[in-house]
Amino acid sequence: MPKMKTKSAAKKRFSVTATGKVKSKSAFTRHMMRNKSQKMKRQARGTYILCDADAKTILINYLPYSRRKIRKTRQIATISAQVEA
Repeated sequence: MPKMKTKSAAKKRFSVTATGKVKSKSAFTRHMMRNKSQKMKRQARGTYILCDADAKTILINYLPYSRRKIRKTRQIATISAQVEA
């Protein structure tokens, strides 16, 4: 079976946190900033976490090797829950 390929555009735009959530930068911040309100520019700073539906799409279709992080963290969580019980 051939290797799965990560989409180059996705690896430049998204990153996966240690807990398996997908991080992205806000859109609409590249040009024509004079036409945008101060509130919009302020809220668009930094990064945000994608919703679960979008994150699932990104991980399944574009970042196949980042899915491992989610599996590992879930396994660790279930093991630690079993130990505590």
